[in-house]
Amino acid sequence: MQDKEVATLIENLYSKLKLMLLKRGDDSKAHALLAHLRKIDEHMRRKATRFLTGDTMCCFDCELMPRLQHIRVAGKYFVDFEIPKELSALWRYMYHMYQLDAFTQSCPADQDIINHYKLQQGMKMKKHEELETPTFTTSIPVDINLED
Repeated sequence: MQDKEVATLIENLYSKLKLMLLKRGDDSKAHALLAHLRKIDEHMRRKATRFLTGDTMCCFDCELMPRLQHIRVAGKYFVDFEIPKELSALWRYMYHMYQLDAFTQSCPADQDIINHYKLQQGMKMKKHEELETPTFTTSIPVDINLED
C-alpha cells in the first residue's frame, strides 16, 4: 500500500473520536468511529504484518497508535466505548505496539488523557484525581488470538 493510501486510511480518526465525545448520546458518532476502526482492521488483516506498512514501524504507526490509545482510554471513560474484540487484527497491532519501548515510554498516563478531554469540555480535574498513582492501559483482552 502506498503512503498516500495509508495516510487516507488513518486520517480523520481523531476527529471522529472528538465528535463522539462532544456529541454524547448521538449513536451515529460512535458508529462512524467504529466503521473507521473496521476499515483499519480490514487493512491490517489484508496486510498481515506487524505494523501499518510492513514489519517495521513507520511514521504512520506513530500517528495511529496514540489515537488508538486515546480512543481506548477517553472513549471508555466518557462514553463507555470499547474497541470490539472482533477487530482482532487491530488488537494484534496494538499488542505489537505495546511491546515497543518507543510507545510505552512516551505514552501518557490514562489520567493525563482523560484530563486533556475534560479540559477541552470545560471540566476540571478533581484534587484526588491529581494525586492518583498514574495508570497505563497497555494490555489487550486475554481472548484475542495473536497468531491469526
